[in-house]
Amino acid sequence: MGNSRNLLPFYITVCVVSFVISKIVIAVLCYRRWKRKHMEVHDSLSAAGGKLVMFRTAKMKEVKSSALVKRTMKLSNKDIIGSGGYGTVYRLAMGGELSVCFAVKKLNRMSGEQDRGFEREVEAMADIKHRNIVTLHGYYTTPHYNLLIYELMPNGSLDKLLHGKCSNKKVLDWDTRLKIALGAARGLSYLHHDCIPHIIHRDIKSSNILLDDNMEARVSDFGLATLMQPDKTHVSTLVAGTFGYLAPEYFDTGKATVKGDVYSFGVVLLELLTGRKPSDEVFIEEGSKLVSWVKAVVASKREEYVVDSNLEKCPIDETIQVFNVAMMCLEYEPSKRPTMAEVVKLLEQIKLDALV
Repeated sequence: MGNSRNLLPFYITVCVVSFVISKIVIAVLCYRRWKRKHMEVHDSLSAAGGKLVMFRTAKMKEVKSSALVKRTMKLSNKDIIGSGGYGTVYRLAMGGELSVCFAVKKLNRMSGEQDRGFEREVEAMADIKHRNIVTLHGYYTTPHYNLLIYELMPNGSLDKLLHGKCSNKKVLDWDTRLKIALGAARGLSYLHHDCIPHIIHRDIKSSNILLDDNMEARVSDFGLATLMQPDKTHVSTLVAGTFGYLAPEYFDTGKATVKGDVYSFGVVLLELLTGRKPSDEVFIEEGSKLVSWVKAVVASKREEYVVDSNLEKCPIDETIQVFNVAMMCLEYEPSKRPTMAEVVKLLEQIKLDALV
């Protein structure tokens, strides 16, 4: 009788462990089943010896994997629509009756670090579904390069619309700029607060805010994205990102945080307000920069004199409110900056007040 009592805790432990293990096994099997349902893998027999992974998005259901691989192999310089430090972007048009277009980002496989960046980007993007985030439709790997297959944004980037030198470029009116600011804020807020694990973008800038056919903002380019576990407030990295957008503390600590993204978003707000680039030649000549220039203007309450001259009709009270939101995002102390969820609420209120 005594031995039975002594063994009781052991039996309970065995039962609990068995129960937990069975639940883990069931979860793994369910995940694998879900993965098979949502992904189609195609091993290409082409000379490139690649592997295509297509996520089951609405557009991908219309495309045959063999046709996609064949068309991808024919991409050339005439298909280039953009480039950056982490890759070249091509326009991929699927001909015939479908007339489906994609944006394909090519990453050369030159190092193990770059390969890890590619895998990180895919993992971060695969399950993200939000109206203000660019959709990843799939990816293609070969021994020499990797390709990411994105949703194509017809109106390009905010950077090109604001700063491009094309003679027939669109001039963004105030309502559109406020709409873009709010959309980008919602996308970034989704990454910070709703994704598990949370995502720090680390390279928020106007060229990474793309615009669909309705001028709705979509946050893009997770080439520098870092996944942040829920119990951590930062990730330590080498300094990366784009000068002019980086938070001041990043240079001292090398730590990417959500508040660093908030700072970068504040710089984007200044671009929308002033039409000036952070790297504008005027600032370089004066030994200044966009942020310090605008802070001085706001301090002297002369905001209306630095609003983009391309804005013909612009409600000065609304622009001042957006300047104030930008100043909050650009606080020197990270703890004083709002969260992106708070930024969304502030911009929504400005838009709501404008309708009254």
